[in-house]
Amino acid sequence: MPLAVVPPFITLPTASCLSGNRFFFGTIVGLVIFLAGISPVSAESVADKSIQPLVSFLEKIPATSSAYVGDVACISCHQAKSDAYHQTAHARTSSLPSLESIHGKFNQGSNIFRTGNPDLFFVMESKENGFFQTGVLQTSPTTNVSRTERFDLVVGSGRKGQTYLYWNDHALFQLPVSYWVEKQEWVSSPGYSAGAIHFTRPIIPRCLECHASTFEALAPPKNIYNRDSVVLGISCEKCHGPGGEHVARYRSTTPPTSLAAAAIINPARLSRERQLDVCAFCHAGLGKSLTPPMSFIPGDVLARHLEIPKPDPKAPIDVHGSQVQMLERSRCFQSSPAMTCSTCHDVHLPQRNAAAMASSCLKCHTVESCRIFPKLGHAIDQQCNTCHMPLQETAQIVLSTINGQTLQPKVRNHVIGIYPDIRLP
Repeated sequence: MPLAVVPPFITLPTASCLSGNRFFFGTIVGLVIFLAGISPVSAESVADKSIQPLVSFLEKIPATSSAYVGDVACISCHQAKSDAYHQTAHARTSSLPSLESIHGKFNQGSNIFRTGNPDLFFVMESKENGFFQTGVLQTSPTTNVSRTERFDLVVGSGRKGQTYLYWNDHALFQLPVSYWVEKQEWVSSPGYSAGAIHFTRPIIPRCLECHASTFEALAPPKNIYNRDSVVLGISCEKCHGPGGEHVARYRSTTPPTSLAAAAIINPARLSRERQLDVCAFCHAGLGKSLTPPMSFIPGDVLARHLEIPKPDPKAPIDVHGSQVQMLERSRCFQSSPAMTCSTCHDVHLPQRNAAAMASSCLKCHTVESCRIFPKLGHAIDQQCNTCHMPLQETAQIVLSTINGQTLQPKVRNHVIGIYPDIRLP
């Protein structure tokens, strides 16, 4: 029997996946999608097996749908960690629509987005049968044309902003109006011009690879999917790899007694390069896919699946979506052989307080060594990020707000350095 297939005598809990705007409940085999054409993790893909022996169970074994079990199967042994993780932005990066998950306002007076075109506006409505977005274009003093689509998916945890998707049969599209939390207002969605009624921006697999856990792509065209296959949010298996064999072994009558037999990928035990690859899959830009969607498994060499252009060492990097490249430019990273994203980030915990991140800096640096310490003293104790990783506007996302004004969101720069123009408040 292949190791990656859950033995039939193992009873796993049911789990849910998306079916349009409803939940589909089934057996664990029905939980996740069939990853067509997915490539196994090869022996060469693991840089250092002495660092990560746990990936070996995947060698020469395709990650079929039955290899994935969903987060429900993790809870019985990892309750506390699971509870904390499901409060994070990663876990909440996509969800079904509800008054709780949609941060945009539907009350009268706050549910209208007026564009730079005085004849065009959008109305967001909450009804008994769902949530809807309607574009209205006045074509003459007495007539207008309109189009209405449903909020089927919510993308974004709501820390900064959210955008919304709708299904047209099995084709997935972005709605033209998004919500920006900082401004507490509706804005034009990225990729849309604010002066016309368009509901036509397709959602390609690379979008879902970073804003969902698993899915089955049915291209062509690129935005066709099996609706029942989409598992929302970033699940445990996105970073730990397929968990079916891990669960089967620990629920057997002879559970493993060593980590080497655990049959699960622990990213912390991967080499530095492979750890960065796990994060770079979604935090190094869009890239160009080289393999079918959902082929990359943690522990594999990302470059075999995704071609990410290498920026000129002296060229500026936009602060949006290129965090790994920016970190690699940092002197801290270059002089610290063990430094990775998880040196500062604990993905299992909500980390919404930038000031608290200073504790990571102070593992290597002292407050007293900062050149402005003589002037400000310990008032700077939690201000490392403010000066050395400042929030800066991105040029990659330009949103239109009410009446056609523009908004460029601010994202934290991950080049850790000295910025002479930055001053503490």
